[in-house]
Amino acid sequence: MKPNVGGIDKWLRIAAGLVLLSLLWLMEGQARWWGLIGLIPIVTAMLNFCPAYTLLGMNTCPMREAPEEQA
Repeated sequence: MKPNVGGIDKWLRIAAGLVLLSLLWLMEGQARWWGLIGLIPIVTAMLNFCPAYTLLGMNTCPMREAPEEQA
């Protein structure tokens, strides 16, 4: 897995995930379980990899590939 999530994108994913996870405590009944969706942005932020970005050809990670060795 090549990293494709970086910088601000990573922190925004963590914040959004925590907001969604807070639904577990704020909502009542079966609707509260929708808060578990917050795990997805948190996991993608921690792994620095988003499968959707791969499908869309996006990359917010500033890391560059290592230059090829010259002969």
